Amino acid sequence: MRLLIDIGHPAHVHLFKNFYYEMVRRGHESLVTVKEIPAAIQLLDIYKIPFISIGSKSDGILKKAFNQFSYNKSILSLVRDHKIEMGLGTSITLAHVSAISGMRSLVFDDDDDDVQPLMTYMGHPFADHVISPDALKGKRRKRSTVFYKGYHELAYLHPDVFIPDRRVLAEAGLNENEPFFILRFNAFRAHHDRNARGLSDNQKKEIVRYLEQHGRIIITSESLTGQEFKKYQIRISSEKIHSLIYFSTMLVGESQTMTSEASVLGVPSIRCNTFAGRLSVLEEEEKKYGLTYAFSPDEFDKMMDKLKELLAIPGLRDEWHRKRKIMIDEKINVTSFMVWLAENYPESIRVMKENPEYQNKFLSQLPPII
Repeated sequence: MRLLIDIGHPAHVHLFKNFYYEMVRRGHESLVTVKEIPAAIQLLDIYKIPFISIGSKSDGILKKAFNQFSYNKSILSLVRDHKIEMGLGTSITLAHVSAISGMRSLVFDDDDDDVQPLMTYMGHPFADHVISPDALKGKRRKRSTVFYKGYHELAYLHPDVFIPDRRVLAEAGLNENEPFFILRFNAFRAHHDRNARGLSDNQKKEIVRYLEQHGRIIITSESLTGQEFKKYQIRISSEKIHSLIYFSTMLVGESQTMTSEASVLGVPSIRCNTFAGRLSVLEEEEKKYGLTYAFSPDEFDKMMDKLKELLAIPGLRDEWHRKRKIMIDEKINVTSFMVWLAENYPESIRVMKENPEYQNKFLSQLPPII
């Protein structure tokens, strides 16, 4: 089979890397495309995944629209030149190109329709199938959506495929068993982030002041405005951030993806932004499994109360690993599912529509790492 995997965000490198390796191992011709995103390109280089650049990204709506035409043209050319049979990714581009070529598209989307109207109205209608976590059942307009028992993050952080590396602690200048907190602040530049906001600088300072009393502070950020935060930033190789999260005491910040990553790793997390209560995947991780907590910026005092409450829990790490095991026992190895879905397409779609429980064969075969 001739495949094209389109990368539009650094997190998508993680999402598809194990799928890419396995499909190549099985003899499938797999082409990877990526926009000019330095962090994504760095990860592809680290993972030794060859790629083709299809152009730069822009922040403005008009520039995004112009670039979209360029992306479509580049991908269409590659599809025709390489006789691509299937495209996988999270982008509008794949959906558009599949509508005007012989390529079939599987668009992996874990965001709610209501929070990403551009993708909902300009991407989903052109995709052959949207593949989404079953937390989104009842939240999708597209009838051909296939729902699976998992999250994007379980394609690369499921215990079947991820083993945390303790060496990351020394690389970050941390001692074994030293409590530390990861703070992740966002730039909110994506098209669906328009009018979104997170923590103010004063709120960030208050979080730092409080957490410093309980351990080391490590800040990872897309955008920092205060010089006083710079001393908390560290430089570690980008592919090691998940091991760092795994060994951390808690993650606090504004990031949706990193919050979900902490959840599936069994690490307490608190998120503060205007998406609180609006994202079905994170709502499930919070309301069903009790792995994370979300607050709007106007609920900052409540957020701080929850932070203090969590740090007062004896055996916090053990409690979160217990919650994580409950979640893992109910979720599939998403990479294994993706490989089966692609290799057996279109029959796999029919199977999932007629017998969704077939996916239970992809439930974990290994005990979670403690």
